[in-house]
Amino acid sequence: MKTYFILFFLLAGNFLSVAQNKNIYDFTVKDIDGNDFNFGQLKGRKIMIVNTASECGFTPQYKDLEKLYRTYRDSGFVIVGFPANNFGGQEPGTDAQIKEFCTKQFNVTFPMMAKISVKGDDMHPLYRWLTDKKENGVSDADVKWNFHKFFIDEKGIWYKSVSTMTSPLNNEITEWIIK
Repeated sequence: MKTYFILFFLLAGNFLSVAQNKNIYDFTVKDIDGNDFNFGQLKGRKIMIVNTASECGFTPQYKDLEKLYRTYRDSGFVIVGFPANNFGGQEPGTDAQIKEFCTKQFNVTFPMMAKISVKGDDMHPLYRWLTDKKENGVSDADVKWNFHKFFIDEKGIWYKSVSTMTSPLNNEITEWIIK
């Protein structure tokens, strides 16, 4: 009987460590042009993931996101935008329309992905990893609105998230990038 308990705990420990060993590099998504985007290509870089929307009161954050990206991209930092229509129908466009809007209105040059769902039953697997401690091994996070920000360290490990209300140019963010 004692052997069964030991075996159970060993197997349970292996299961938990597998879930916690999953990182951002395990994900491939579609970019805004429909091409595969493997997060493995970002190894060694700090990553900020942001769910975006074109018709939101926070849409002007695109300007600060782009400024942040241009300032720190040569220092090993990247922003990855994920358009989502989960909040108030504020991202109704197609990927092509979203790309045109981001380019014309805000000169966005950071990588933009295809529109996904960041909440609910149809939540994209990447966002399931970002929001569920059982998936990312670090913390739960609830995406409550557009422009919620997630931070991934240089090893592909979930670091933290900040709310929509946090400006992309907030000292908390810039200090994390340069440390």
